[in-house]
Amino acid sequence: MGVTRMQTLVRMIYPPRCLSCGGMVESDFALCPDCWRDTPFVSGLGCDACDAPLPGTSDRAELCDDCLTNARPWAQGRAALLYRDRGRELAMALKHADRHDIATPAAQWMARRLMPIRRENWLVVPVPLHFGRHLRRRYNQAALLARPLARILDVGYCPDALCRPKPTPQLKGKDREERFAALEGSLKVTPSRREFLEDRPVLLVDDVMTSGATLAAGAEACLAAGATEVCVAVLARVAKAS
Repeated sequence: MGVTRMQTLVRMIYPPRCLSCGGMVESDFALCPDCWRDTPFVSGLGCDACDAPLPGTSDRAELCDDCLTNARPWAQGRAALLYRDRGRELAMALKHADRHDIATPAAQWMARRLMPIRRENWLVVPVPLHFGRHLRRRYNQAALLARPLARILDVGYCPDALCRPKPTPQLKGKDREERFAALEGSLKVTPSRREFLEDRPVLLVDDVMTSGATLAAGAEACLAAGATEVCVAVLARVAKAS
């Protein structure tokens, strides 16, 4: 049986399903029209550092009030979705429900937002999990996003450039200052990977941005290891819609 016939047979037995609602769609790894319409994609003017939606339009880079008040250690940041409604559902499914099928289309959405700021020599680095959590979850959702993202952007990828030597403390209920204090220094550069970071820009990837404390810890570690700059990319970010 030829490859084409085999693919046709597989599609007859397992027709493409919407990533969100499970309804029938025309192609694999897609959203149906209704779910696409209801998914809160980040678009339009956003903060150049964290991609929080901003009102109006501008022909220059703009920063939100939070990033003006609290300088970020990274240069620019982009997000594909807002962390609400279907955006939250997709991020949670990737993180907790073994929905690895979400990773590649999610990386495509992230790449679309990143293309205007793409660096030629980027090294894509996922935010790591502590070994114990990685063992329990069996996968790192940031790495699931980072690998196809690097391929789509046609840049370098190093899955273990960073490590998390100690478990992350419980952050639920903590305010912004407490989160940053708890995560300060929590991420380290893997000694054997330091040479990959030296004298090149890094794209740090995670699934969700809340306060930005985890990304700040990762950016600071990369810069301390000799990265020329750090940009960040997430599937979803917590923010009020504009």
